[in-house]
Amino acid sequence: MLEKLKAVEVRYDELSQQLSEPEIISDPERLQKVARAHSELGEIVEAYHAYRKTLKDLENTRELLEGEKDSEMAEMAREEVAQLEAGLEQCEKNIHTLLLPKDPNDERNVILEIRAGTGGDEATLFAQDIFRMYTRYAEAKKWKTEIVSSNHSAVGGLKEIVATISGDHVYSRLRWESGVQRVQRVPDTETQGRVHTSAITVAILPEVDDVEIKISPEEIRIDTYCSSGPGGQSVNTTYSAIRITHLPTGEVVTCQDEKSQIKNKAKALKVMRSRLFERALREQQSEVAENRKSMVGSGDRSEKIRTYNFPQNRVTDHRIGLTLHRLDSILEGALDEVIEALIQHYQTEALREIKA
Repeated sequence: MLEKLKAVEVRYDELSQQLSEPEIISDPERLQKVARAHSELGEIVEAYHAYRKTLKDLENTRELLEGEKDSEMAEMAREEVAQLEAGLEQCEKNIHTLLLPKDPNDERNVILEIRAGTGGDEATLFAQDIFRMYTRYAEAKKWKTEIVSSNHSAVGGLKEIVATISGDHVYSRLRWESGVQRVQRVPDTETQGRVHTSAITVAILPEVDDVEIKISPEEIRIDTYCSSGPGGQSVNTTYSAIRITHLPTGEVVTCQDEKSQIKNKAKALKVMRSRLFERALREQQSEVAENRKSMVGSGDRSEKIRTYNFPQNRVTDHRIGLTLHRLDSILEGALDEVIEALIQHYQTEALREIKA
């Protein structure tokens, strides 16, 4: 491990030097790549320096303890040794975690898709609640949320909604949110106070550009139609809404959020590329996923991942057995505790696989 850390430190210093070279600074694309690589290695180098400092302090304190004749000072030294040993162990855990192979999609923005499932109108209202939860979480992280398309129900809920979320480390934080999410509560229309169960599906797709996923004009059919819903005077008067069908796969994406047909087309193509990218990933990783059943689920949107129980103010993530009795704050976007627990579990399982 130490040899690997030394190599990382050397590479980090090389990247630090490159960041000041004129030919790098004058090339925005290269500068962005170098800066991203420098930032990724910086955390590992910082942890390595903390490890070396703790190790040196531990060695010095042990030497001091060996030559200490005063009983009170010796006791203090022993306590410090115990603290430094615990600190060194924590440093090693941090380094092992940082050295885990990173998902190449971790830095990407995402396409968020939410669709109402079983439960009728109540499911659409729950879809609205969950979309609001994610937008609140995005606001807290200073991410940007932009709606691509939405379809509302008669009661004001969401039959489905597609949105982009952009910012730092979006996919790495939200990647485990894909799956079936359930709600258990008493609907407003329920006269006898019975708890109903409804469900929605959530999909988190890594956003990709046209260089990574190329869509040839022959593979798609583009239909235009009049927008419906909010939008001012242009609604039902201009053919600004776009429907794109990918003929080889049958994937369909619609977008009518913008008044401009060109902007709607660009948004729809972005979603289409992400769906095709996810489809390709699923095909490539199906065999790998079969060998990783011990992991925190597969991220498959058909997997039941979480239940929101209103009568008990409870949220349960079924993959890791996490239960929190603060549903109200979680629906307001306080998702960090759930997401951190998922990330920690995934990292623990990944470390266990590496050591096995």
